[in-house]
Amino acid sequence: MTYQAFYRVYRPQSFRDMSGQTHVKRTLQNALLANKTTHAYLFSGPRGTGKTSTAKIFAKALNCEQAPTDEPCNTCATCMSITEGSHTDVIEFDAASNSRVEEMREIIEKVRFAPASARFKVYIIDEVHMLSTSAFNALLKTLEEPPSHAVFILATTEPHKLPATIISRCQRFDFKRLSSQDILERMQVVLEDITLPYDETALKIIAQAAAGGMRDALSLLDQVVSFSGEKVELEDALLVTGSIGQDVFYDMTEALHQKDIASVMATLEQLIADGKDPLRISEDFITFFRDLLLMQTGAQLYDLMELITPEPKFEQLAQSFAQDTLYHYIDVLAKTQQEMRFSHHTKIYLETALLKMAHAPQQVAGNTATVDPLMNDKVARLEQQVQQLMQQLQQGVPLQQNTPQQAPQQRQKAANAAYRAPVGRITEVLKGATKDNIQTIKASWAQILQQLQKSHSALLAEAEPVAASSSAFVVKFKYDIHCQMVADNHALVAMMTQHLAALSGMNVEMLCIPNDQWLSVREAFIRDNGLTKKAQDDEEQEQQPQPFIDDETKVASQEPHIVEAENLFGKDFIEIVED
Repeated sequence: MTYQAFYRVYRPQSFRDMSGQTHVKRTLQNALLANKTTHAYLFSGPRGTGKTSTAKIFAKALNCEQAPTDEPCNTCATCMSITEGSHTDVIEFDAASNSRVEEMREIIEKVRFAPASARFKVYIIDEVHMLSTSAFNALLKTLEEPPSHAVFILATTEPHKLPATIISRCQRFDFKRLSSQDILERMQVVLEDITLPYDETALKIIAQAAAGGMRDALSLLDQVVSFSGEKVELEDALLVTGSIGQDVFYDMTEALHQKDIASVMATLEQLIADGKDPLRISEDFITFFRDLLLMQTGAQLYDLMELITPEPKFEQLAQSFAQDTLYHYIDVLAKTQQEMRFSHHTKIYLETALLKMAHAPQQVAGNTATVDPLMNDKVARLEQQVQQLMQQLQQGVPLQQNTPQQAPQQRQKAANAAYRAPVGRITEVLKGATKDNIQTIKASWAQILQQLQKSHSALLAEAEPVAASSSAFVVKFKYDIHCQMVADNHALVAMMTQHLAALSGMNVEMLCIPNDQWLSVREAFIRDNGLTKKAQDDEEQEQQPQPFIDDETKVASQEPHIVEAENLFGKDFIEIVED
């Protein structure tokens, strides 16, 4: 007889042989004993968790000559023929290769015929989610009201792809991933049956690589047995599965603790050169840190560890880390793992994660964090201030508080510090400012605001041009926050200059300044240039244009009746016409 793979030879033939899935076994066995089996079942779950095997065991228990029973005898003719796959009343149907409606109609036509020799005619439809919509519709009516002798067992790894009308007519059982302990025990049974010595650590590596699937675990075990020969060794399991030994992770973790980044990067480079997958390395690293956390918790959790073997050096390593540090490492690797799944540069992501872990502030065991010196100084100053306040309270000295009048001033100062106007560039504008330029801009200002969006024009509602030269003009803002928002919105500033150029022909730059800063700049410019003195004679003024600042700057040099008119009616309602 030709050689058969382990997952075929050691497929469970009774409920007691099944690993895990306790909730499924108990429910089905109770229904068999009470003779309360239904007509349709849905087995869903990850691959290799026993869905098809459970369906065959259930079919044998239904038709066993010892029925009603919670376990098939596996000795009668019916059980043996079902095990061999030759029983005519137990039909296995692969929906992946027979998804058309014609195949489903052929099955439905034969459902009404009574079983040839068994009590029930059992239909096991594997990968049922692969059926076409027409095939589901053809199956629907029969599944709802089948003959009393028919039982349907649907198996799928993707139950979300099944129509709700199909799911609602079935008794659903969700198969879970098997634990590493269940897989380990099953592999021990297999190796003991073939009398092959083994290293238990190697079996743990295989169980971890199987990721909860018994079929994957037995297939990997089959490979390791073929590779190793006389004994299943740890090195053989690591080589076949592509996993990494615990000693490598110990060295890398110790290097991270010592912040020996060069050693960490060299080890990672060697692992990748040996063909290890960076995504798999990150997964194993997470498992390693998880085992360290279990080791910190207590010896009663040692049985749950998947990668680490309880040894003194690992216990010492676990105690050298604070729990928060290990949690941080796991969090960094988990986030990196998600990013690696959508990238072709997985090595770079893993290197970045290891660098981030190495540069993270270390914490000593016992959950006591190493305090940053700067933070320590701040805490010391705060403690000193608190002690002074407590002494003042005990001595009856009233605490100094800000008056309501001082609070707005302080808030205003804080707001002023938020934005600093380009004083140097504004001063250059003032040196070349002329009356004609500012009047040209003011004449177009209202029309420019009308062409802007309402949100933009609202920011400029309390603003006005105050000085203009041939290269730039200055806009004064009443509120600093509006000045900040306009100055930071480069698109709005560019739009303003474009509208101004279209309306007035002036291609000039827009500079923003808050009101209080404008007062300071203007006062400094007047003082430095002596604009409060008497103006020179008219000839000199005509020969050389003088700086013009549109605000209270020129009040001292204006005519008395103009000053009085502006005081009475306001500058905006006064227009000076020169004869």
